[in-house]
Amino acid sequence: MSAQLPADENAAPQDEATPASDAPRKRVLLANPRGYCAGVDRAVVTVEKALETYGAPVYVRKEIVHNKYVVRTLEKRGAIFVDETDEVPEGALVVFSAHGVSPAVHESARERQLRTIDATCPLVTKVHQEARRFARDDYDILLIGHEGHEEVEGTAGEAPEHVQLVDRAEDVDKVEVRDPNKVIWLSQTTLSVDETMERVEQLKDRFPQLQDPPSDDICYATQNRQVAVKAMAPECDLVLVVGSQNSSNSKRLVEVALGAGAKDSHLIDFADEIDPSWLEGVETVGVTSGASVPDILVMEVLRYLADRGWEQVDEVTTANEKVAFALPRELRKAMSDVR
Repeated sequence: MSAQLPADENAAPQDEATPASDAPRKRVLLANPRGYCAGVDRAVVTVEKALETYGAPVYVRKEIVHNKYVVRTLEKRGAIFVDETDEVPEGALVVFSAHGVSPAVHESARERQLRTIDATCPLVTKVHQEARRFARDDYDILLIGHEGHEEVEGTAGEAPEHVQLVDRAEDVDKVEVRDPNKVIWLSQTTLSVDETMERVEQLKDRFPQLQDPPSDDICYATQNRQVAVKAMAPECDLVLVVGSQNSSNSKRLVEVALGAGAKDSHLIDFADEIDPSWLEGVETVGVTSGASVPDILVMEVLRYLADRGWEQVDEVTTANEKVAFALPRELRKAMSDVR
């Protein structure tokens, strides 16, 4: 699919005598899929509907999703973001973020008599369920993920006595298991597929009987966005990834772009963060966005590029996403009662 941004009616006509081949061919390759996944959309709409249904303030434990723009927008509407449940007044309403929380967080909320809405992505919930299941069966669980990430903390909290985190390559040598025949790996949903499988192969070198999870833990949206970037990266002098620095899946897209052949790649929250020096000598710019990024931010980047000569936009489509998740049950009930 090829898209052309609106032309400037006041622009001077091109000199027809000048061959087009004499000038650099400036174009943008726009990745599709990009931006919001079903889990992020569900989480953001959950906070919006909670504000409409209950009124402000609505407390949210951690950032509902890892994106500056989304958090600021919800704050303006009355959402209050906190780090822990003990910062929420007793009896108030708190929403748990898309990244999920541990049983200890749920217990803390009950002790403070908080009303809760759980906006955990259903794909993260699936990993939590797997952790509980294999802990019940007394497996050692090797969780591949990034230390300190909220999703990892939530999943590990389901069975802390059974879970060992494997983040970097050097962590593989530190793993100790009780029975090499009862070991399984799980992963953070927003990792790079390639990075995860590299770690899995390293673990299998140590534990040949290491079992795979019953289904792929890397979320469909993470995979799809990485596949789209891989498809366009070899043609790109520069790939701009719209996303926040604390967004794991956005940071992975930069790594994937460079690994797939892009000459340069940068992570930005907003168009005004683009360094003009990045565009020097560049013909083809790839543009994509992480799974927690609203498309309005991508459109701002396209306008920025169009103003500087990158008016041709060709969409690179590698998948059509039709996944949708229902809102949390407790919120649907509250909305129904209001009606």
